[in-house]
Amino acid sequence: MWTVVYVAQNIEEAKKIEKVLAADGVLVRVRQIGKGKNGQGIFEVLVPKTEVEDAYLILTSITY
Repeated sequence: MWTVVYVAQNIEEAKKIEKVLAADGVLVRVRQIGKGKNGQGIFEVLVPKTEVEDAYLILTSITY
């Protein structure tokens, strides 16, 4: 079962999160869920349910 851990406002942000999680060994998927302004879209970043806690710890340590 895949679980959403982040919702990104554009593909660049989603890919950045995906890269960080994957670098730490977390399985990750990105899926478009809606269209935003200028065709950019809204994207979900998903991880397996068993890796949610690890993903959360990684995401909380990221500073933009």
